[in-house]
Amino acid sequence: MGKIAFLFSGQGSQYPGMAKDLYENVKEVHDFFGVAEAIRPGTIIQMLKGTDEELKKTENTQPCLFLADIAGALALESAGIYPDAVAGFSLGEVVGLAVSGALTKSEAFKLVCKRAGFMQKASEEVKGSMIAVIGMDKEELISQCRKSKVYPVNFNCPGQIVVSGEEGNMDKFKEKLKKSEVRFIELSVGGSFHTPYMKEAAESLKEELKASGNYKLTATDKPLYANKTASPYPKETDEMIDILSDQIQSSVRWEDTLINMAESGVDTFIECGPGRTLSGFVKRTVKGAKIYNISDLSSLEKITSELGTNEELQAKEQTYA
Repeated sequence: MGKIAFLFSGQGSQYPGMAKDLYENVKEVHDFFGVAEAIRPGTIIQMLKGTDEELKKTENTQPCLFLADIAGALALESAGIYPDAVAGFSLGEVVGLAVSGALTKSEAFKLVCKRAGFMQKASEEVKGSMIAVIGMDKEELISQCRKSKVYPVNFNCPGQIVVSGEEGNMDKFKEKLKKSEVRFIELSVGGSFHTPYMKEAAESLKEELKASGNYKLTATDKPLYANKTASPYPKETDEMIDILSDQIQSSVRWEDTLINMAESGVDTFIECGPGRTLSGFVKRTVKGAKIYNISDLSSLEKITSELGTNEELQAKEQTYA
């Protein structure tokens, strides 16, 4: 067996009640949710009982989804399964900072709350939306985006690219796609993320990371793949800050990230968080990969029964060595 990667989902995968099962039954999850609640009171009730519309608002989505994502990692680690590499989609990358050791869990949660506020403000200044375009030629899509003044931002997997932009331009672009009979899916997000419209949010996050004494970014214990570069994070703090803050206004190179992880020896991908979107991207990108998702106790039990703990895996490898 090769390496294991934990993947953390991004905005659009949230739903009321996510991670409830893990929160109620896994001590490590319950304990950290209590820490997060002290930092941002009301997050747990919002996460478990908030409406779809409430959870779609960026300043709410990101803290709640951070907890749902990290709950999966905490549950896996409590069962003896640890990652060899980590990647997170957009806000999921902040979860990755905690799981890879670049930040403590509480630091990462404080950071995602700040990030959410900066992005919420930017979203209110320029109303925008995002869609996933299915099956369109990559170069043709990029060309059409340029003509329509919208942006191809998330390169998810072969045959799927997310487009983002200002609401009026996006409406016109969607009409073009409909006329050309190109399929697309509306994403449940509250802004035009990963575009130049997020420049102010990116700058604010960079200032927060540089000026605040609340965050002590350190070199990761295990590779954390960055959305912006599709490569592991650098070791220098200033470079880490640049990549993390610029991510807000840069494209997510997810397909390249998965390919690079596979080339490094990863053959097992575990999506932590609600939904199975990232699992679908892996299936379309990495042939023969073992793919799992953890969002509740039953999925945790399936993973542990099929994979065993890291210690058991190592014992098997030594037996066959």
